[in-house]
Amino acid sequence: MSDRVLFLTGASSGIGAATVRAAVDAGWSVGMMARSEDKLAEMASEFGASVLALPGDATDYEQQVEAIGRTVRHFGKLDAAYANAGTGLSSAGTENGDTDEWHQMIHINVLGVLWTAKAAMPHLKRTQGHMVMTGSAAGRRHIAGSVYGASKWFVRGYGGNLAAEMKEWGGRCTVIAPGMVDTPFFDEGKPDKLQSQDVANAVVYALDQPAHVNVNEIFLTPTD
Repeated sequence: MSDRVLFLTGASSGIGAATVRAAVDAGWSVGMMARSEDKLAEMASEFGASVLALPGDATDYEQQVEAIGRTVRHFGKLDAAYANAGTGLSSAGTENGDTDEWHQMIHINVLGVLWTAKAAMPHLKRTQGHMVMTGSAAGRRHIAGSVYGASKWFVRGYGGNLAAEMKEWGGRCTVIAPGMVDTPFFDEGKPDKLQSQDVANAVVYALDQPAHVNVNEIFLTPTD
């Protein structure tokens, strides 16, 4: 096990699963939270003592508190937390939007991020730790009627605000803002776009900077 410990949500697929692999390769121990217990078990079998499987729902604050607490009890501390769990919408725009989808998305993309930050903060204070969250290129520009994009504008704004708060005690906060990524987020593959590993590499880059450096945001896009 490493002397550096990371907790992340949305760990069982896409960017989350790639980040687990990249972090373990970089020497981190990882607490992996996701709803898919089977996928987490497979990952735990692959990575062994370097990871801890934490089945749970990122939209439930108490479950996040418990998952982070288990991570700290198991590995001894928390150096970083990554609010990665997120979802999109099948109905675009405002007039044609689905209110039930909005409700679900806000609970994951906005409240899920807040729950990770809130639950992790006492532990990160003890280590002058690092908070990371998944934003999006959609949160850096205006897209006609995009409620999803607005949820990622929240992440970008909150990430900057949290960085200022954490700076007061030596902590850091980074927003990872990728363009289109070839993940299960989409129904069809996007092989010419960013790969999950590209985003995972950006996360590890931010985490591995020396203590006096805060990477406020990494904005990465496919070359096309």
